[in-house]
Amino acid sequence: MPLDTLRDPTIPATETVVVESLSKTFQVPEREGGFGAAVRSFFRRRYRDVHAVQRVSFRIRAGEIVGFLGPNGAGKTTTLKVLSGLLYPSSGNAQVLGYTPWERNTEFLRAITLVMGQRNRLSWDIPAADSLLLNQAIYRIGDEEYRQTLAELDELLELSPILRKPVRNLSLGERMKCELAAGLLHRPRVLFLDEPTIGLDLTAQARIRAFLREYNRLTGATILLTSHYMADVTALCERILMIHHGELKYDGGLTELSRRIAPVKLIGVALPNGTPGDLSRYGQIMPNENDNGKQLLQVPAGDVAAITARLLSDYAVQDLTIEDPPIEDVIARAFNE
Repeated sequence: MPLDTLRDPTIPATETVVVESLSKTFQVPEREGGFGAAVRSFFRRRYRDVHAVQRVSFRIRAGEIVGFLGPNGAGKTTTLKVLSGLLYPSSGNAQVLGYTPWERNTEFLRAITLVMGQRNRLSWDIPAADSLLLNQAIYRIGDEEYRQTLAELDELLELSPILRKPVRNLSLGERMKCELAAGLLHRPRVLFLDEPTIGLDLTAQARIRAFLREYNRLTGATILLTSHYMADVTALCERILMIHHGELKYDGGLTELSRRIAPVKLIGVALPNGTPGDLSRYGQIMPNENDNGKQLLQVPAGDVAAITARLLSDYAVQDLTIEDPPIEDVIARAFNE
């Protein structure tokens, strides 16, 4: 069958991922504890339906980096597995690069990658370099292209010191570098990344984020990223999707979410030593975890100018800052609401 017939002509070329009313329901066996319950379940097993994803719809343009957020069990990983062709949906439709993922067309599989921070795709007992050679064979990458791509990944990820070590001897941060290299060796156009920085130290997280930014800039790849580290999202994503109990709750920018969910500002005020410091009449006093000597006031966003003017008029203020509330607080509040 010609490849062109596998593409949906109604999907614009600029839209890499199209998801329409996607749902996935699992039947999960359950029983009470104890030997008697185990024997009864052998003859008559009980199941309950778990609606992992419910009527989710969104579209992602080519070259976008989109954050996919939600608490544990919200449906993020299930959605990524459907979009990468590992799972069939219960209903709905999805297209990635014009292909239906669960048909697992060869050209589709060559154009995407799924990297899961909690799953190991490298052979445990052999050097990472051997796993990369195996991927070269699987994706039928020519020797010259393989060497060029590996050199580019080495420059971005600093792979040379670790490729010859058995994977079992790598630290978590080193293993994640190799996992990313294995997932990107065939130069995919779409990256599905499920917590790629989980368990890494701050330095390693920053390096992975810088690498993903640079890879997106150089290749124009589309990236759908899940992470529980908000630093990943704020550093990489201008747009986020929020899913909760399998339902899509928000699709838009972080700034807009903050404005809608938490329309407040934080004013940090440092007063001279010996100055009476009760500022509660200006706003709600908040705990200051930075321990920088400032009192932190939470005030309505629309009142910032007036309250700031009053503070500067009433006190010889040494320092004053105005900030948005932490994005972690905004996300938590959005889920609670």
